[in-house]
Amino acid sequence: MKNIFENRLAKWILIGLGSLSVLIIILNLIVMPWYVSGREVVIPKVVGLNEKQAESLLSDSDLETVIGGERYNEKYPKGTVIFQKPEPGATVKEGRRVFLFVSSGIPLVKVPSLKGKYIRDARLSLERVGLDLGDTTMVQSQSPRGVIIDQQYYEGTEVQKGSKINITLSAGQRTGVQVPDLLGKSLTEAEDILQEAKLTPGKINYQPSFSLLPNTVIDQYPSKDSNVPEGSTVDLFVTKNVSTPDEVEGEK
Repeated sequence: MKNIFENRLAKWILIGLGSLSVLIIILNLIVMPWYVSGREVVIPKVVGLNEKQAESLLSDSDLETVIGGERYNEKYPKGTVIFQKPEPGATVKEGRRVFLFVSSGIPLVKVPSLKGKYIRDARLSLERVGLDLGDTTMVQSQSPRGVIIDQQYYEGTEVQKGSKINITLSAGQRTGVQVPDLLGKSLTEAEDILQEAKLTPGKINYQPSFSLLPNTVIDQYPSKDSNVPEGSTVDLFVTKNVSTPDEVEGEK
């Protein structure tokens, strides 16, 4: 029994030694000569090229392209090679893999909420996420003066990092008094309306009219909806009584 076991062990040892010898012969006669005699090439610079251009240039040098991934980059447009390994100028065997990383473009950030803030606070909020304050416009509103009442993009909108965000500021409530519409009113009504609006009747200019009742307002200055300081005067143009056309000619 012992002899049978020893014979089998010796047989497996011989098979193992034979296989190792064959492997060594293959390495010496095939693999090593190919490795030693393989053509050497210099890796070209592909940083700054797009993927297709880089792959074509590496292929012409008998090198294999492997895209390692994407990275945000503000310098290079999306799809442009920003890094390569091995580096340009390195001497390698033909067929060597060259790993490339390409730009995914400028990173996107979310616009923060700016409404209700003053410019200083809005600028800080924008700078925290890599954005800048753009143009400002002022409009009259019920909000306090200097408060942001509108912004170019809604909160949460994704924009490129470094973008400028325009805003609208409140100029405060409209100051002064709005001139009422007095056309068609009688002179007495017009004067009452002006007093209620905290305005003062100004110069009364009489104009002859055959179709309207006397003392009817036919024009005013300033015009309706004008914004004027409280207490301002409003000049009125009203009709006067004219019996006949002859009387009008006589007055001239």
